[in-house]
Amino acid sequence: MKVQTLVSLTVVAALGAGCALTGRDARISYTIAHARDGGDPSVDPSPADDEAGWEGVARALGRPGKLSSDKRVYRVSLPRSDLKVTSYGVHIKPGLALGGYAAFTRYPDGNVLMMGDLVVTEPELQKVTDVLQRHGIEQTAVHKHLLSHQPEVWWTHIHAMGRDDTAIAQSVRAALDATATPTAPPAPSSPAPALDIDTAAIDRAMGTKGTNDGGIYKFTFKRTGPVTEHGRLVPPGMGVTTALNFQPTGGGKAAINGDFVMTADEIQRIIKALRGGGIDIVEIHNHTLREQPRLFYMHFWANEDAVKLAGTLHKAVAEQAATPAA
Repeated sequence: MKVQTLVSLTVVAALGAGCALTGRDARISYTIAHARDGGDPSVDPSPADDEAGWEGVARALGRPGKLSSDKRVYRVSLPRSDLKVTSYGVHIKPGLALGGYAAFTRYPDGNVLMMGDLVVTEPELQKVTDVLQRHGIEQTAVHKHLLSHQPEVWWTHIHAMGRDDTAIAQSVRAALDATATPTAPPAPSSPAPALDIDTAAIDRAMGTKGTNDGGIYKFTFKRTGPVTEHGRLVPPGMGVTTALNFQPTGGGKAAINGDFVMTADEIQRIIKALRGGGIDIVEIHNHTLREQPRLFYMHFWANEDAVKLAGTLHKAVAEQAATPAA
């Protein structure tokens, strides 16, 4: 039997500059539903007709998002293009490991789920934490994605469910305003920059075709089974995917970073596969608190021959229940 507890939270929405306001008209109430395990989850998100249906979220966050191919997830990218981060001498591009986001999906009962990841510097971390807590946005993880990097950067995962997607987005904006995150996304380069790696050979090694996303070669794999949160299905576009990124570093080499999404019984097999090919393990942790099945995420790093690394990543992907995402 599924037991559901409704917790009413009062959210102080930050409007405009994102500072906490006082007064009756600045207070927005919404309900977060916490569902325990049990029952057969069957609540699928409702598809949106187009991106215009998410205009309030785009306006609140100050930048447009993109609707997933299945029209169920509206995702707003929050790259830290202002940061100059290096790891083991490699200049990290935002698309490799500095890309925060906020993703939204709607359900037939009127609830909206938001999941995301904010990239923050060490001096920003506690300020962002305080703003998120004031605004009723849950923090579900705090960790790093990179080894030996400067300046020190942290990633904090965020979560909310409520009836008012604009109010949730305003609360996320308040946290962004406690950072130096650019207020608008950089203009996309068209066409995407050429890649100094053998993408055809990488595709063969991976068993699927990657995508050139602004000079980063990317692969995404989704879980073959359903993932649920609060008794509702969570689409892959919300961030419950394995993401493998290649940043060319010259001479056919690439720095790789990203994360594997794994069940508990997959973790050790994937570690062995990665270490067997010389890929470093960075972190193992959760991104969310109540998902089913329980999922763990593992970040990794290497800077070697890109085709060789692709072969190792393919072996690791084969150890999990995943398939290429659309």
